Amino acid sequence: MADWTRAMVADRLELAADVMKSLPAVRPQGYFNAWPEYFHSFADQVGQEPRMRKPLPSPRMITEADAAMLWLRWIDRDIAQILWARANRKAWKGICWEHGVSRAAANRRHEYGLAVIVWRLNGKTPPKKRSMQYVITQTS
Repeated sequence: MADWTRAMVADRLELAADVMKSLPAVRPQGYFNAWPEYFHSFADQVGQEPRMRKPLPSPRMITEADAAMLWLRWIDRDIAQILWARANRKAWKGICWEHGVSRAAANRRHEYGLAVIVWRLNGKTPPKKRSMQYVITQTS
């Protein structure tokens, strides 16, 4: 594969968030429903639109999502939370409020987190003693 970019990493994180949303809910063992199944008669079904269900993700998509979620371990916790919130399409206003930072600072941390992941995926070690801006500009 060619060198990773920040856009590719962001797309993969969004895909991981979508996959995690589409997986069935985790229930306690032994969960069951004691209510009888409701039988729909023909008269009940006349005029109803069929409900389309989104297909479950493939095993490959789940594996890629798991790998993408492990990338978040390479960065600080607060930056990882910002990346995951943006992957889940959360608004910047809520992210800024939760972390107590401005919109510009949250965006800078988001870009920095993506840049650190890109550095690691491309087989390089991000420099610790350089600024966030330097790390971001080296990946664009």
